[in-house]
Amino acid sequence: MNSAYAKYVVKRVLQAIVVILLAYVFTFVVISVLPGDPVTNTLRNPQNGFTEEEIGRIVAYYGLDQPVYVQLWESLTRFVTGDLGVSLRSGLPVSRMIGEVVGSTLVLASSALAVALVLAFAIGFGTQYLPKRYGQGWLRAFPSLFLSVPNFVIGLLLINIFAFQLGLFRVIDAEGGWATFFAAVALGIPVSARVAEVLIANLDHEAGQEYTSVARSRGLGQARLFLRHLLKPSSLPVVTVIALVVGELLGGAVITEQIFGRTGIGSLVQRSVTTQDLPVLQAVVTLAAVAFVVVNLIADLVYPLLDPRVKLGEARVEVAA
Repeated sequence: MNSAYAKYVVKRVLQAIVVILLAYVFTFVVISVLPGDPVTNTLRNPQNGFTEEEIGRIVAYYGLDQPVYVQLWESLTRFVTGDLGVSLRSGLPVSRMIGEVVGSTLVLASSALAVALVLAFAIGFGTQYLPKRYGQGWLRAFPSLFLSVPNFVIGLLLINIFAFQLGLFRVIDAEGGWATFFAAVALGIPVSARVAEVLIANLDHEAGQEYTSVARSRGLGQARLFLRHLLKPSSLPVVTVIALVVGELLGGAVITEQIFGRTGIGSLVQRSVTTQDLPVLQAVVTLAAVAFVVVNLIADLVYPLLDPRVKLGEARVEVAA
């Protein structure tokens, strides 16, 4: 098992590296075919204040006077060594610009994930132990309702109620505790729906198993029965779902930051799109892909350790019959 798992880890890591490199190449190609010349539109824009010497250094750095395949090779080489390039707008290192705002986005995304998990597990518990009218009716309808309402609509409602009417936070203080909490709620509610749907389905399945009936006949309390016999086996598929919703969290964070006026990756992307700062856009898109691939890689590596029914095959992870 150890040698099989080690081979599986090596294979999955190599696959993840290939996916990340392909994502970088794809992003570079897409951005390269976009209309507009970055040299003319950005570097030679009088408002940006670049001198001819500075323009020459940036052109040489990116190889903008070279064929596209040469630019791709040089860009990919820098990316592999951790160099994300230099902004065409400000002349600052892209890694520095991202580092200044990524903390706020990570706080928002992680808080939203926590909100989503709390909501999902609360809904899952309620569907099993609340009276049938509520647990089987209203609560089971919540995931569909959460999915049907965009997070920007939820955000605007929260701002109107809790900022303008109740005054719990100020819109101008977007980084405050309450503002961050409600931004996380706006982002976490739609994400919780996907987790809740999978969790409810697995809770229903586990509740119908014989071992659950035996545990219930022994007089176990509802909380202990739920945590020990229902939640643990039902949570395994949730690991996979969490990995899949990372992209939704990152994409939703960009929109949520704009609604709540937070300074994060969203504001950086908006400025970069407006000014056609292609190196920043490419770096943000690539790092988002890296985050998604890494989280899914972790889920793939952890899942066989959590579930003894998982069999490690040569080509994929399979659940033993």
